[in-house]
Amino acid sequence: MEAKSLSGQLADRLTKEDRKTLLKLARGALEEGVGGQPLSPLDLNTLSSRLIEPGATFVTLTINHQLRGCVGALEATLALAEDVRVHAVAAALDDYRFPAVREEEVSKIKIEISRLTLPILLSFDNPGKLLEQIRPGVDGVVLQQGDRRATFLPQVWEKVPEVEVFLSMLCRKMGVPSDQWRSTKLQVFTYQVEEFQE
Repeated sequence: MEAKSLSGQLADRLTKEDRKTLLKLARGALEEGVGGQPLSPLDLNTLSSRLIEPGATFVTLTINHQLRGCVGALEATLALAEDVRVHAVAAALDDYRFPAVREEEVSKIKIEISRLTLPILLSFDNPGKLLEQIRPGVDGVVLQQGDRRATFLPQVWEKVPEVEVFLSMLCRKMGVPSDQWRSTKLQVFTYQVEEFQE
């Protein structure tokens, strides 16, 4: 059941026009948020049905290919268009790793949107079985233990192609020892993304 719905989601790509609309909405939200303005109301009547359905996204901001902010959600709780706008502002102002984006930086920022499929819980009884199920370059990975949780988007594989290193770095991001992924007490989920950018 889960595998079918997952493959169905992967086949459910956004149109070129939908992608363009989301990037435009993200850009507008970024400008409003950094400028200290509240987000203008979103007119759902002007959007395609796909953009008003619930969706989960991460919005990544870069300047000259350097990360400037990245914030998102793993669960779909808002309309896809609104999810993108909220995370564009959060990536600019609320990513704890960076100071808030300044107005003079906005024109230099490149926006990337990653639309997520539903995360699927992996079943494994030893580290080897876990490694067999993760696909470098394809899967985003979520690690969870109690109320701690961390994720890397599939794009991270470009810089960290080795699965064991990828999982160790993700453990550190979650605030646990780097070898914690070898424990079956840890929950591991994978998901895929549809990624597009300005």
